[in-house]
Amino acid sequence: MNEITSPHPFSQRFRGFLPVVVDVETGGFNPQTDALLEIAGVMIEMDEAGRLNRGPTHAFHVQPFEGANIEPAALAVTGIDPHHPLRPALPEREALRRLFREVRTGLDKYGCNRAVLVGHNSFFDLNFVNAAVARSGAKRNPFHPFSSFDTATLGGVAVGQTVLARAVEALGLSWDTSAAHSASYDAEKTADLFCEIVNRFQGIYQASLGLK
Repeated sequence: MNEITSPHPFSQRFRGFLPVVVDVETGGFNPQTDALLEIAGVMIEMDEAGRLNRGPTHAFHVQPFEGANIEPAALAVTGIDPHHPLRPALPEREALRRLFREVRTGLDKYGCNRAVLVGHNSFFDLNFVNAAVARSGAKRNPFHPFSSFDTATLGGVAVGQTVLARAVEALGLSWDTSAAHSASYDAEKTADLFCEIVNRFQGIYQASLGLK
């Protein structure tokens, strides 16, 4: 007789979506023409009390696609040297393949149907991911193509701050200005912000289910 197990609460928290924080560093603002230079994905986990926590980070340097535009002003902000001989960069397709594999593992772990990208000004990151998928032919994209969770909006609602650093600090979390503008650091801080806000709304969520 097969054992019947209940769905994991995480699969019910966001209507079957698994939130995954993504941050990209790029050569400009146009996802169709400007290079994707770094991508980081931070997994979100749920503990037994139903609280969200930041999970593992999966970050990759990305090779500019052939003919990609790279604005000097963008590199001045990020400090990236896309052509440094010691930079361990991967082609877009391979970087996406590795990230998507980790996300699908998370979907299986929690029994979720699809991932939803969480980002600070999330449309920017999602547009670059979608453009890279289309350009490189990456397969099995686990992310919803247009839905996302935007922590700039959440930060504005929760503490009246839409700038990532200010929203993080307003919630009493740490921020290191010298580490900012790397995909991994910004993604991790966005994940901390997302988890903190969601956890503070836990009482409202439980009340909506008649649990409080």
